[in-house]
Amino acid sequence: MDSTSPHSGTQDTIAAIATAWGEAGIAIVRLSGAEARRLADRQLSLAVPLSGTPSRYLRNGYLLDEKGDAIDQVLAVWFAPPKSYTGEEVVEIHTHGGTLVAQKCLELLLCRGARLAEPGEFTKRAFLSGRIDLTQAEAVLGIIRSRSDEALRAAARTLKGELASFARDIYDELLALSGKMEVSLDFPEEDLPYGSDEDTSHSLQAIRQSLEDLLDRCATGFLLREGIRVAIVGRPNVGKSSLLNALLRESRAIVTAIPGTTRDLIEEVLTYRGIPLRLVDTAGMGIPSDEVEAIGISLAEEAFKNADVRIWVADGSAPPAPFDFDMADRLRDIVHVVAVNKSDLPPGRDETGRTTEEAISELLPESPMLSISAKKGTGLDSLKDAVVSSIAGGGALDSGLNASARQVNEIRAAIGFLRDASAALESGLGQDIAGSCISEARSAMERLLGISGDDTLLDYIFSQFCVGK
Repeated sequence: MDSTSPHSGTQDTIAAIATAWGEAGIAIVRLSGAEARRLADRQLSLAVPLSGTPSRYLRNGYLLDEKGDAIDQVLAVWFAPPKSYTGEEVVEIHTHGGTLVAQKCLELLLCRGARLAEPGEFTKRAFLSGRIDLTQAEAVLGIIRSRSDEALRAAARTLKGELASFARDIYDELLALSGKMEVSLDFPEEDLPYGSDEDTSHSLQAIRQSLEDLLDRCATGFLLREGIRVAIVGRPNVGKSSLLNALLRESRAIVTAIPGTTRDLIEEVLTYRGIPLRLVDTAGMGIPSDEVEAIGISLAEEAFKNADVRIWVADGSAPPAPFDFDMADRLRDIVHVVAVNKSDLPPGRDETGRTTEEAISELLPESPMLSISAKKGTGLDSLKDAVVSSIAGGGALDSGLNASARQVNEIRAAIGFLRDASAALESGLGQDIAGSCISEARSAMERLLGISGDDTLLDYIFSQFCVGK
C-alpha cells in the first residue's frame, strides 16, 4: 500500500518516546513520516544535518531548546524508505536517559509540527506499508510481552513469518477448492475430475487437518505467552495451600489444621520449562458451613471450570471419601492431574484395605497420578512435568508459534466452518451449502492474515501496543 494513501493515515509525521519511562543510559525519541528529517534538523545542531547524511549513518550533535541553546548532547540517525521499520522516513534521536530530557525533546518536535503517535502506530504503519503482515505485527507485541525464553523463541518464529506462511498456504488451498466448486456448479453437465462430493470431502479433510496442526502450534505458543491456568482443587485440609507454598518455595497461602482456612482465590505465577504456570489455590470444595465459605466454594467452582488443567489434591493419609468418587466423575473427561498428598504419612485405607491412591487409580486408570508430599517437597518436579505435558505434550514447545487469543479463535472458527461444510456434504445438502461454509472459513483466514480490510479490527489490535512502538 502507498505510504501516502488516505487509508493509511500516514500524511502526518508522528513522534513518540520509544524507550521505557524513567532513568537509563539512553532514551530514544522516534519520528516517522515524510517530514521526519526536516523536523529533526530544525531541533538539532549537527556537524552535517540529517538531510545531508546517508541513511543509517549516526551523527553526533546537540538538542536545542526553544531559544536555540543546547540542552543535551545527542546521537541522531535516519532510515530511508522503503526499508525503514515503518516503510517511511524514520528518525531516531538518542538522548541521555532521563524522564525530563526525552520528554523535552518530544515536546520540541511536537511544537515543530509532529503529531504524537497513537499506541502501536509505528507498527501499524509498518503493516500498512507492507513491511510486515498482521501476524508479524502481533508477534512484535508477543516479543515485548514474553516472560520466558521459550515464549520469546515462539514470538521470534512468528515474526520471521512462519505463522503467516502456514496460514497463507491453507488460505490458498481454500481459494483453490472454492474455485473448483464454482466451476463444477456452473458447468454441471461437464464430467469434471474434481467435482464430486467425495473429492470435495477429501480436500476438506486435508485442509482441516492442516488447520488443526496449525492450531496446535498456535495454542502452544499462546500458552507460552499467557501461561497455563492451573486450579489446585480438593477437599478442605488436604494440603492445597501447602502445595502452593511448596511449589512457590515461599509462604504465600495461610496454612492451618483448621478446615476452610482458604476462603478466597490466591493466584501466583511460576515459570517451569519456559511456561508460566498460573497457579490458583482454591477453597476446599464440599458442603459450606457458612455464607463466607459458600462464596469461597463458588469461586473455587469457577476456577475449576475456567482452568486449562486441574490439580486434584487428595489426602493419601485418609481413607477414600465420597467426595473422591464424585471428583473422579467430574474429572474423567477434562484435563487434570491427580496429586496424592501426604506421602510422608502412613496411607489411609478403607474397610477393604484399599488406599486412597488405589481407589482413585481404579476410578481414573488413565489419569496421570503422582504421590507427593507438600510438607517434605517430594514429587513436585514430577507434578510440574505432568501439568506441562498434559497441555503442551512432548516436544510441542519447540514448534510453538506466538499467537494471540484472536488468532487462535479465528483458526478455530475456520475449522468449525470446514466441519460444517463436510457435514453438509455427508447429509446430502449439496455443494451450495458446503461452499457457503467454505466461504466463511476463508473470511476467518482473511481476518487472521489481515487481508480483510477491517479498520476496526486493526484499530483494536494496535491499540494494545505501547506508544512509541
